[in-house]
Amino acid sequence: VSYYDKEFHIKSVYNERLIKDMDSAIKNHDFVVYYQPKYDITGDTPRLCSAEALVRWKHPEYGMISPGDFIPLFEHNGLIQKVDNYVWDRAAAQVNEWKKKLGFTVPVSVNVSRIDVFDPQLEEKLRRVLSDNGITEKDMLLEITESAYADDAAKVKEITERLRSDGLKIEIDDFGSGYSSLN
Repeated sequence: VSYYDKEFHIKSVYNERLIKDMDSAIKNHDFVVYYQPKYDITGDTPRLCSAEALVRWKHPEYGMISPGDFIPLFEHNGLIQKVDNYVWDRAAAQVNEWKKKLGFTVPVSVNVSRIDVFDPQLEEKLRRVLSDNGITEKDMLLEITESAYADDAAKVKEITERLRSDGLKIEIDDFGSGYSSLN
């Protein structure tokens, strides 16, 4: 049983607005990608080894919107693919820019949602992002949420093996936060 009340109405209107504004947010670069550094801590001195792309939404009216608000919403209705593709492209462009500026590569991890994993064009999209931005498979790491394995572990394993055979590295995101698929 659920009741329609004022709070539910406000949340529904807010969610509808986020859905409506998503395409313009991509077009206007209101989705901002931040890079969280990852360090190799083996040895005496920590060493930067890669970064993780984290998306945030700087909405022109609402200000900064928590990913906890828009990511589950977009995952639920399938729009997360548009955001993921945007982040992949922005991250690949950043890797290329760092490569030119620094003279070495800082690989970046990007999220691959459950919907992306089962997209028959996933490999083609990833190859295009890499090619369009002048980077290689070693420059982008793919983070697949552990929960994707719960949907169809055999299919996800097949897909990840194909991606690995293409030279891409796969990481498991949110491991241990829910269903444990270590096997």
